[in-house]
Amino acid sequence: MKKTILVVDDQASVRTLVREYLAEQGFRVVTADNGQNALYTARQEKPDLVLLDIMMPEMDGYEFIRAYRKESETPIVLLTAKLDESDKVLGLEFGADDYITKPFSMKELVARIRAVLRRAGQVPQPSRVLRAADITLDRETHSVTVGGRGVRLTPSEFDLLAILMASPGRVFSRLDLLEDLQGTSFEGVARTIDVHVRNLRTKIEPDAAQPRYIETVFGVGYRFVGE
Repeated sequence: MKKTILVVDDQASVRTLVREYLAEQGFRVVTADNGQNALYTARQEKPDLVLLDIMMPEMDGYEFIRAYRKESETPIVLLTAKLDESDKVLGLEFGADDYITKPFSMKELVARIRAVLRRAGQVPQPSRVLRAADITLDRETHSVTVGGRGVRLTPSEFDLLAILMASPGRVFSRLDLLEDLQGTSFEGVARTIDVHVRNLRTKIEPDAAQPRYIETVFGVGYRFVGE
């Protein structure tokens, strides 16, 4: 079955170009010209991934993410013409999974989309259930519970937690984690991982300000403390 991509951009030329190329690559593509229309389309079409411009009229990309994340964990890849790292980090903080900076090559765009879809749809061996303290991560059902309470994670947050839990006590550098998550490196690597860790902590830690499970190893990276 074809994967459905929702392309959201206020420029008709961009929507047309991306739609036609993705269709040639075997995707089903639907489009919207602003965040408000994108919300309606996403609810109707149930896309497998949202390709989202940031700067749009009526409802921009940030507002769309805030609204959409209340009802769906569908992967979101940002399209951004901004060069300021803080703008990209803001999108990640709101719940985006990746970003690509305009102008971009279509081959890179498709590679990013496929990488995010692989992470979102990965189903490793059914028996792979990770448990540590009161956290249980089930890779077959793509679910996480903390103290018996279900926790909703984005695909990037889920994979990050799985990587850390699979090797408790091991210190991962930010580059290690980025390569495991995305298979490629890009600008803002340290901030990207830091944002995902911060979001994950708010969802699984009893007190995100004093993390119990995901420990920062200053000057190096992060490790999972299972006990």
